[in-house]
This record gives sequence, structure tokens and C-alpha cells, in this order.
Amino acid sequence: MSSRGRCLLVILSQVQRNKNSLKDWLSIESCVTFFAVQRVGKVVRGAMDPLFPFLTPADLVLACAVALVAGVVKGAVGFGMPMLLVSGLGMMLPPDLALAGLILPTLASNGWQAMRQGIGAAWGSVRRFRVFLGVGLVFLLVSAQLVRVVPVPVLLALIGAPVSGFALVQLFGLRFHLERQSPHVEAVAGAVAGFVGGLSGVWGPPTVAYLTALDTPKTEQVRVQGVIYGLGAVALTGAHLGSGVLRAETLPFSVLLVVPSLVGMWVGLVLHDRIDQVTFRRATLVVLALAGLNLLRRGVFG
Repeated sequence: MSSRGRCLLVILSQVQRNKNSLKDWLSIESCVTFFAVQRVGKVVRGAMDPLFPFLTPADLVLACAVALVAGVVKGAVGFGMPMLLVSGLGMMLPPDLALAGLILPTLASNGWQAMRQGIGAAWGSVRRFRVFLGVGLVFLLVSAQLVRVVPVPVLLALIGAPVSGFALVQLFGLRFHLERQSPHVEAVAGAVAGFVGGLSGVWGPPTVAYLTALDTPKTEQVRVQGVIYGLGAVALTGAHLGSGVLRAETLPFSVLLVVPSLVGMWVGLVLHDRIDQVTFRRATLVVLALAGLNLLRRGVFG
């Protein structure tokens, strides 16, 4: 007989016999307490399960920690949040859930980054890199619909390859140099960034590589990255509302990660103003290379 059944028998027995000894009433009180605790547990679980049914409490804490670190990196070097989020969250979640988690933190952080010097400067960046933005938007919207079609190992490899490749290329100092902006090169870079971004939420590597090849000044490059990533994040949000990646079950998780990611970004901005940028960026690239190689390993070897 179950614990509930035994408790009911005890209560009925005591009521029928009308025994008022201390022992009897303690038995009744214990059963009542059992029912109350059981009811409270159901209420708590009922409140938590619909919000994060795919995460344990430990995983939820770890996900917030990943978002915090990603925010610090984003604030310090102007990029890296989607790569760190999708790599970190991908260790505990399927790729589509990891992608859903990074969407709103990416949107909020890039909005902050793009507008740091004001709307006029941000609009100037939009006009200058309009070819990159236009082509990237088209490819992002198309590739976002393939998230549920591409097999998980292939998707992990598609995420890990550009992340690790970009980081390793930068670490070994192999940088391409362009004398001036070229619409054709910019269109290719935008297409690659948009296609990878729609599948994985990570469009930073080709963007940073293109801006670095142009020798874009540091302040402008960070602002341009914020504008490009921000507009891409808007498109990504809309695309994955349509693809089903961002839905009722995953939206609360993405909203939750906005808080630690913005706190981390604030810390990163402070570091950006105080710590040697070259050293910190190199350390960031090491972390990104390791995270990308780990995803690549999972995609190839499972």
C-alpha cells in the first residue's frame, strides 16, 4: 500500500475510534504534514517545469555562468558572445535549444554595442556596409529554415569549423589585407556570415575577418560589429520565430539569459577601457579555438 493510503487509513481509524492520545494525534499530524509537503512540491514543480523543462537546476546555473562569461568577452573585444554561448550551452543542450538560448542575449547586447556612440554613428555604419548587411540578411533568412533539417552532427561541425578556424587563423597571425572596400568581396563575406549565422547563430568570424582585413579603426570596428550583429540578431529572432526554434518552451530560457549576459557585458566594457586589448583578445581567441574544436569533435566523433 502507498504512503498516502496508509496515512488515510490512520486518519480514518483515529476518527472512528475517537482516540485522543498524544500518540494518535501525532500520527494524524504527521499524515497531514505529509500531504501538505507533497502538495507544495507539486506546486513548485508545476511552476518550474513549464519554464525550463529541458534543464536541471544545476544546468540552469551553469547556463547563466556561460552567459556571464560570454558577456564579459563581448564587452571587452566586441564579439564572441554567440560563439561562447552556443559552445557552452551545446555541452548540455541539443543544438537547437542552445541556439534558442543565445538569440535574445545577442539581440540585447548588440543593441547596446551599436548605440554606444549614438544613433548617428550607427546609421553611418549601416550605410557604409549596406552590401554586407543586405546579402547577409538574405542568406540568414534562408539558412535559418534548415536548422531542423540538418542532422545534429552536421550542425555541430558547421558551428565548430568556422569558430575554431577563425580563432586559429587569428592566433597564427594569418590576416588578409584589403586596400579598400569591394562590393564583390563584401557580398561573399556577407553571404558566408549570413548562412552560418542562420544555422548556428554565429556570424562573427567572417564579419571580424572582413573588418580586420580592411584595417578598420578599433572604435569604428567595434561599433560596426555591433550594428551588423544587431541587425543580424533582429533577423535571426524573426527567422527562428518562424522556424520554431524560438517558441513558448524556449523563449523563457532566452529571456533569462539576457540578465547575466548584460551584467557580463558591463564588466567587459570596464575591462575594455583598462586592460591591454591585444593580450585580452589573444586569450579570448584561445578560448574560442578550444570551444570550437570541442564542437567539431562532437560533430565528427559524436
